Amino acid sequence: MYLEFYGLKEAPFSITPDPRYVFLSERHRDALAHLLYGIGKGGSGGFVQLTGEVGTGKTTLCRLLLEQLPENTRVALVLNPKLSPLELLESICDELKIDTTDRKGSLKALVDALNAYLLDAYAQGLRVVLIVDEAQNLSTESLEQVRLLTNLETPTQKLLQIILLGQPELRDKLNDPELRQLAQRITARYHLTPLDRDETEAYVRHRLAIAGALRSPFSRLGLRALYKRSGGVPRLINVIGDRALMAGYAREQNSIGERLVDRAADETLPGTTRYRLRHYGPWAAAACAVIALGAAAYFYQLQQPAPVPTAVATPPPAAAAAASATATTTAAAAEPAKPQENPAEKKLAKLAENASDSELTAWTQLLARWQATSAETSVRDAARCRAVVFPGMNCLRGHGAITQLARFDRPLILPVKWQNASAYALLQGVAGDQVQLNLGGESFRVGKDDLASVWDGEFIALWRLPADVPARLHNGDAGPGVAWIKAQLAHMDGGAADAGPAFFDDALAERVRKLQIAYGIKPDGIVGPETLFALSALDPAGPHLTRSVQ
Repeated sequence: MYLEFYGLKEAPFSITPDPRYVFLSERHRDALAHLLYGIGKGGSGGFVQLTGEVGTGKTTLCRLLLEQLPENTRVALVLNPKLSPLELLESICDELKIDTTDRKGSLKALVDALNAYLLDAYAQGLRVVLIVDEAQNLSTESLEQVRLLTNLETPTQKLLQIILLGQPELRDKLNDPELRQLAQRITARYHLTPLDRDETEAYVRHRLAIAGALRSPFSRLGLRALYKRSGGVPRLINVIGDRALMAGYAREQNSIGERLVDRAADETLPGTTRYRLRHYGPWAAAACAVIALGAAAYFYQLQQPAPVPTAVATPPPAAAAAASATATTTAAAAEPAKPQENPAEKKLAKLAENASDSELTAWTQLLARWQATSAETSVRDAARCRAVVFPGMNCLRGHGAITQLARFDRPLILPVKWQNASAYALLQGVAGDQVQLNLGGESFRVGKDDLASVWDGEFIALWRLPADVPARLHNGDAGPGVAWIKAQLAHMDGGAADAGPAFFDDALAERVRKLQIAYGIKPDGIVGPETLFALSALDPAGPHLTRSVQ
């Protein structure tokens, strides 16, 4: 109903797991990396455990995992683990398409059939993975049966890799002394937390963009309210966001603010007082309020002791003087605790009168990192940041969070501002919550939160790109540009760089989407400037960010 009103092609906040709408925060990427690590090189047959609150994206990560598994992997996916040990084994065999016609009803017969399948898969060079979703619903007996499956092994290798996905209750269950043998076999653990405020806003904008919106209908206060009411849980963001769009359409409001989001949350989230009172009408609400106030006054009077006449005590002059002295001392001691300027602000203050020099300095440093010579370009020409600075060197202006820029792993120029001053800093390194910058030729360290107070996310990037690679490539294109894309993607997914003709087909578009998801770029499968930069970042050649901030 609201699609046309807000210029949308489809509903942006559907709770169905459409892969086009996948948004991976830094924590989601880490969790996916843990799962892939467990299946790949690091599992060694142990358990991999992924937990998270309801709606934080565990099942979505499971779907992404299935899409990224190597071709030599066979998977048994159990979605409803509320089964007896026997039923669980039957489900695993059914998922692996093991013929159990004459073996049903016997645990030993099923285990023997599974063991024969695993040995045959091992002989063929295949890896077999069992994924149990909602694993907190497994009974203690079923968990013990799952543990026993890890005893299926050769002298050198476990034959079955097991991944347990579940709510936080799974962690509590695995702390049970009865399951200590299983807990000791968990080789990788990760707990998925909700999105933070910035990630929530990025999540909303991402889904709106995929749905075709040219602008966000949510105001800044509306986005903040959406984060506050959802707690950063993606599923709740979807539910509240969809209802807020419906409410905005019903009231013909182009901008959805805090009030509409709160009203949408009241109507959709369970246990909300305003939601319940609205359905009983204003008279019922008023009656409830009167009753509540009367009860509160009554119980308050019961709890109060009988009044005792007291005189107002006046402190002796000495005590008053001491109190005054103490207050003065306390105030004096507290005075140095004023919030200090962060290093970025101090540096910007020094450069306020010479901001143009900081820009030239940053460009000179960036060109030097790329070993660009004066014969190729001048600093002032490069600073214009044309799409092609010179043949073989491209430039891009964009916006992103510091975590996204860290994934590009390239030195970048960050325009920063403080009060009336502006300057240009070179991003040199990222480590933990610290960022290494060079401003005006001097390197210094600043916290990510402090950087956010002087930087709005804008960045300028340089990268080397073969002159025969066009600025935009998509499905159906062919030529050396497509061959270059394949060669770069091989650094990421291990795919063949030169397999088949240099043609941009559906398979290559899917590989490009996975790259875009990994780098926080709109996953449209089209190679534009941002995707070209991400592809270039896959190349180990060229300058990189430092990982030790000093």
